[in-house]
Amino acid sequence: MTKAKVNTGIDINDYKDIWIIAEQREGEIHPVSLELLGIGRELADKLNVELTAILLGDNLDVTANELIKYGANRVMLNKHKLLHTYTTDLYTKVIADLIFERRPEAVLIGATTIGRDLAPRLAARVGTGLTADCTKLDIDKTDGKILQTRPAFGGNLMATIVCKNNRPQMSTIRPGVMKKLPYDSKRKGWVETLTPNLREEDIKAKVIEIIKEAKKRVSLTDAEIIISGGRGLGNKEGFELIEKLANKLGGVVGSSRAAVDNEWIHPSHQVGQTGTTVRPKLYIACGISGAIQHLAGMSESECIVAINKNPDAPIFKIANYSIVGDVYDIIPEIINSLDI
Repeated sequence: MTKAKVNTGIDINDYKDIWIIAEQREGEIHPVSLELLGIGRELADKLNVELTAILLGDNLDVTANELIKYGANRVMLNKHKLLHTYTTDLYTKVIADLIFERRPEAVLIGATTIGRDLAPRLAARVGTGLTADCTKLDIDKTDGKILQTRPAFGGNLMATIVCKNNRPQMSTIRPGVMKKLPYDSKRKGWVETLTPNLREEDIKAKVIEIIKEAKKRVSLTDAEIIISGGRGLGNKEGFELIEKLANKLGGVVGSSRAAVDNEWIHPSHQVGQTGTTVRPKLYIACGISGAIQHLAGMSESECIVAINKNPDAPIFKIANYSIVGDVYDIIPEIINSLDI
């Protein structure tokens, strides 16, 4: 059994550079990895250090070069047939060994299903702390430490956490909250190809078969237009109207937590602190009052339109356009105007 190596008595001045863990699935880079490169580039520039992407898999040479075009200075490509599919044991071993050898200042991981499995195991292995589900990262101007901000107490306040004595500083970042950099075909960097020493015996839990969902669920993270419904719809039939508007605008359907709790719509549509964080070009909130948990997940949208009968609804405070009225009167009028 591999034992954790505790990082005691370390000299934090020996640690430098920002790392991001580039998540891939069947050779495709997960969108959150590009978002990590965006915030990683910002942090690295403030600290005047390099940004490195850690990529594990097999036959990913082209993918590795793509990460450079999105902001990385260097890509450490760990190639091995046993890394083709994610396993907690092998990914933890490979990345932990790299951390002990190269000593990064910070490691950023996407808060996906894979990231949430990997990050705590990795933090325990290298003996450092982990701030989960961050929505903001910045640099403390006084000492250069990373300020890791995440919602706390059910999203009712934002807590900023600092890892003072251990390295690397580790965070998981919620998908959809950071901006990715534009693709730059002229950006230069280098790929360092590594071959980890791995054996089948290193895998305690093996992936026998991958079964994809028969029904494809909504992708809120990549949507440019989202029409969301909340408790104000009154019943699940209200989402038929929301879907009509979404279809007219070429968008997707979102929802508040209250609508999901009432079983009016599938949880994959939920926007907010306990759902998906989004930043579309257009977000239309229909019958959503604006609980802080929901606002935390959509307040970065470029344009917010709120429709609510209550003129004092909290969502109006962040909306670009506010419409006071019944969604069942207003949405049909919007749909009719789009037919003109």
